[in-house]
Amino acid sequence: MVISLFPRIGLPVAVVSLTLLAACQEPEVILPGAREDIRPTSDNETVETQGAKPISLPAQTANANWSQSPGTAAYRTTNASLRNTPQKLWSTSIGDGDSRKQRITAEPVVAGGLVYTLDSGATVSAVSPQGQVAWSTDLIPGTDGDSDATGGGLAYANGVLYVSSGFGRLTALDGKTGAIRWQKRLNATGSGSPLINDGLLYLVAGDEIGWTIDTKDGRILWQVQGTPSVGNVLGAPAPVIASDFSVFAFGSGDIAATFRRGGIRRWNASVAGGRRGRAAAQIVDVTGGPMVVGDTIYIGNHSGRTVAFDSTSGERRWTADEGAVDTVWPAGNSIFLISDRSQLVRLDASDGSIVWAQDLPGFVKDKPGRRGAIYAHYGPIMAGGRIVVASNDGYLRFYNPLDGTLVHRVEVPGGATTAPVVAGQTLYVVSTKGELHAFR
Repeated sequence: MVISLFPRIGLPVAVVSLTLLAACQEPEVILPGAREDIRPTSDNETVETQGAKPISLPAQTANANWSQSPGTAAYRTTNASLRNTPQKLWSTSIGDGDSRKQRITAEPVVAGGLVYTLDSGATVSAVSPQGQVAWSTDLIPGTDGDSDATGGGLAYANGVLYVSSGFGRLTALDGKTGAIRWQKRLNATGSGSPLINDGLLYLVAGDEIGWTIDTKDGRILWQVQGTPSVGNVLGAPAPVIASDFSVFAFGSGDIAATFRRGGIRRWNASVAGGRRGRAAAQIVDVTGGPMVVGDTIYIGNHSGRTVAFDSTSGERRWTADEGAVDTVWPAGNSIFLISDRSQLVRLDASDGSIVWAQDLPGFVKDKPGRRGAIYAHYGPIMAGGRIVVASNDGYLRFYNPLDGTLVHRVEVPGGATTAPVVAGQTLYVVSTKGELHAFR
């Protein structure tokens, strides 16, 4: 039964009252004159620098695979081989793109001669290097609808593709055929990216529980609990392996290092603090990293801090007053990141000081009197000796790592919704329209 908020006899009075109030309102006055963007919306960026420090880059590596999250050193190609000015080679649909309720959060992975993707509706696809879809597998549970959940992550190891999804399922698929080998219910949102190492799968689910699972059959071996957090960013960074420890980052900003096999905690830490005066700083989720380099772990949060920890003890080595909204990328004794202020930043890896900061496109141009949306940026990675950033404004941008100058850009139809990956001297990125684009 529907109950009216207005009794029938009072409805005309209410309507007349609202009409009178509306008539009393003064029309919005839009002041004349030219309007200047407070942040750039194109490539007229400025570089803030203390004087570019020399940088010694690792040699380019012609890697064949990009099989899982690059946070663990064994799975990272620091400077993948790529031509200086890559151009679009092909595009192919991989399923549903971004919508009001659904988002693509899984970066592509490349292994076994195929490129694997996960769309916003839990469909996994395998694409050949020529752009043909080899197979697709729908992982929406029979009891759920297409739009009931979203998000997820991918990792590949030993011929098996492991898929986490927002539907709370972890699935192992045959990499060649897409056939399901096993599934595990997580009883929590599985929108984070998994890590595979030495027969074990590590995953953060629900932004507050770290799981360790046997890759043979999906059996849960142990869990580690983080502090619950209310407001988080969709998705969770993959855990990393640092020496004998597995390291988990939670939505609360907590970090837990556990012994890989037994799950006993070795140390706890936190990426605490944020930028004052910004509402977004209330979200303390870890969005950048973890990234392991030697005995140091670099981690950034959404609220305005990036921290370097000793991987053995968890002691803090330095803190930078810059957040990291996506990957923190180590190269040439530097850390590159996209900050919470929409800047591409180079930090000195030894002390966290800023070497340079490059403005990225900020607000979307909109009608006068209305605040536009903010462009999203993904990455960075290093490829071809350049720092690469993918953005949903419709471009891939390539920067000189020495001083942050823009050296090349190429259009991404529909705009990017994931960080780029590089394998076989080809760059892959997924667009908001649900298309996989290849550049070479």
